[in-house]
Amino acid sequence: MTDDEWPPGFFDRQDSADDAEFYVPPRLVTHLDDAAIAAVSALYNELGVPDGRVLDLMSSWVSHLSGEPAGGLVVLGMNDVELRANPMAEQVVVQDLNVDPRLPFEEASFDAVTCCVSVDYLTRPVAVLREVRRVLRPGGVVVLTFSNRCFPTKAVRGWLSTDDDGRVAIVRAYLEQAGFDGVRTALRTPPRGGGDPLYGAWARIGS
Repeated sequence: MTDDEWPPGFFDRQDSADDAEFYVPPRLVTHLDDAAIAAVSALYNELGVPDGRVLDLMSSWVSHLSGEPAGGLVVLGMNDVELRANPMAEQVVVQDLNVDPRLPFEEASFDAVTCCVSVDYLTRPVAVLREVRRVLRPGGVVVLTFSNRCFPTKAVRGWLSTDDDGRVAIVRAYLEQAGFDGVRTALRTPPRGGGDPLYGAWARIGS
């Protein structure tokens, strides 16, 4: 299944204008509460993300890693100011994945690829995740974390039209359609905790 095979209108957005215009103003803020941010870091630690070379997709001024990756951190996103403010970044790439989902990296060049609270903005997620699979080394892991907070004008219609369980199913489907096996998903914050819910979906490349 490709991105074109999802229901008609699934990837439509309220604001279809050029994303580059939307992301011109730097937003040096966090988009989750402290407990949800801690849950992101904890999941990364459990999966060994900081241990190798990491690519953080749709990144910003913070990547929520507990420490600097041993193999270096590459951040790819839309705003150069935000990316260059990331204290752990070794390399900065400004790219709109909705315009070009191809990642400008060689095959098997990363041990982990992360994407925090941004998968809901992708209009070609399966194509992007196929590229993620290409650039991951054997044994490498992709980790997508997401919540119920977003810029609603830029999130795709299918994401906005469902609930948290539906969003978990969507992200699982994206990964499976991109060729990932053994996808796991979990709520990483306490249920009914009163804060931002934080969900994770992850999978590894076979060795």
